[in-house]
Amino acid sequence: MTTSAPESVDALTAALREQAYLADRGLATVVHLSLVLQKPLLLEGEAGVGKTELAKTLSAVTGGRLIRLQCYEGIDVAHALYDWSYARQLLYIRTLEGDAARDAHATLHELFGPEFLERRPLLDAIESSDPVPPVLLIDEIDRADDEFEAFLLELLSDFQVTIPEIGTIRAERRPRVILTSNRTRELHDALKRRCLYHWIGHPSLEREIEIVRVRVPGVPELLAAEAAAFVHRLRELDLTKAPGVAETIDWTQALLALGQEELEAGVVDATLGSVLKHHEDIERVRDAGLRELVSESRSG
Repeated sequence: MTTSAPESVDALTAALREQAYLADRGLATVVHLSLVLQKPLLLEGEAGVGKTELAKTLSAVTGGRLIRLQCYEGIDVAHALYDWSYARQLLYIRTLEGDAARDAHATLHELFGPEFLERRPLLDAIESSDPVPPVLLIDEIDRADDEFEAFLLELLSDFQVTIPEIGTIRAERRPRVILTSNRTRELHDALKRRCLYHWIGHPSLEREIEIVRVRVPGVPELLAAEAAAFVHRLRELDLTKAPGVAETIDWTQALLALGQEELEAGVVDATLGSVLKHHEDIERVRDAGLRELVSESRSG
């Protein structure tokens, strides 16, 4: 089913909410501008605050196919843009064996034609002929190295790539691009200049309670409020990795699965692994007085 982007910030906010994504005014505004101006959007923030989820939700809202490129150390053009299908090329060569009349130059040209391309996410997004522009998610760009970041500069400027054996391929319509970064390293200014920018921080307690209620259907209001309050208190501790909203949602789902309607110290202790991902952090919370933290969260 084809659709189009909402025509105003308010309409976009409502559309995102219908997909269980609660965006504040600032985030909804910059997403709307990214759609209208057809500019990439760079989202930075701690892990688990909803950066990747926003791209998925935007895909659902606009009807555009989600194309995801997960970045990692050492990623290169062959993994991000295209590669050649050597198995298919070899099979093609074998079908031509014994054909003495075959022109060798023509055969070589055919071997490096479009039909033998393995299209990776970036080329898939540029070549897309979908009725609705796809949403291209370049996830955790900070994990890639400087060389790959430099490669992205031309692509994000002109939305075109050059394949030596084929030529230049240009996007008929620009994909909607979202880049995310957990800020494990600083990105170059040249990349930032090509994007709109927004920092997604941890939400206020009130908004996080609302997010939990929306994302965990059937959760008791008291449990949603206490779980969010407990996580907020965890973020005030000196932890290796503070929990994000994603952990709050996962933990609340775990508590709900155990039949909890409010926090209990014993159950909280048994389920800390749903909200904290480092053994040292779990021990630190216990040492800080888990029962006291639960009591404070229950009292509001």
